[in-house]
Amino acid sequence: MNIVLLGAPGSGKGTQASLITEQYGLPHISTGDMFRENIREKTPLGVLAKSYIDKGQLCPDDVTVKMVEERLSRADCKKGFLLDGFPRTISQAEALEKFVKITCVLDIEVPLDKLLGRLTGRRCCEKCGESFHVSVIGKTEICPKCGGKLYTRADDNEETVQSRLNVYASQTASLIDFYQRKGVLKSVNGDAAVEEVFAAVQEVLNTL
Repeated sequence: MNIVLLGAPGSGKGTQASLITEQYGLPHISTGDMFRENIREKTPLGVLAKSYIDKGQLCPDDVTVKMVEERLSRADCKKGFLLDGFPRTISQAEALEKFVKITCVLDIEVPLDKLLGRLTGRRCCEKCGESFHVSVIGKTEICPKCGGKLYTRADDNEETVQSRLNVYASQTASLIDFYQRKGVLKSVNGDAAVEEVFAAVQEVLNTL
């Protein structure tokens, strides 16, 4: 199974990615991880990407596409993969089609107003990095997991979150339409408990 995972910030996409990876044995290919690995290893692509990042510029599509192509050519992806964070645009989706066939595009759907509440209520631990929601932990400033101090990420304020969600929605709308026309888009209701969402995900993937 070659899967592309879509989901807005706060949709629970990361949690579902971990569950899918564990259940189906697919490598979770995150573009963020790819960039960090290439930059850390100082590969030619990593050096090139860093030159753009250091200038505060977006990395050109051809660099990102080459990174994805190289990563998907590795042995651990021969039986399938879970691609997260790519493609983000139609041009990237078309480039992806040139070297791999996508079995399923899984879209974790959550209403934007629910996402806003999820993200602005998120608290992160300075010590262990775990994140929690105020609806679960209340007003405590101490991490329930390790006792570290909880904080609100700078990009979790309402104005920034709304902007991020708007950008995601505008970018993804055409992508969803693109994959819908190809007959590989499967949408799952992400506005439910983690176990319920994963059950719906499994229902989709078990038919592939």
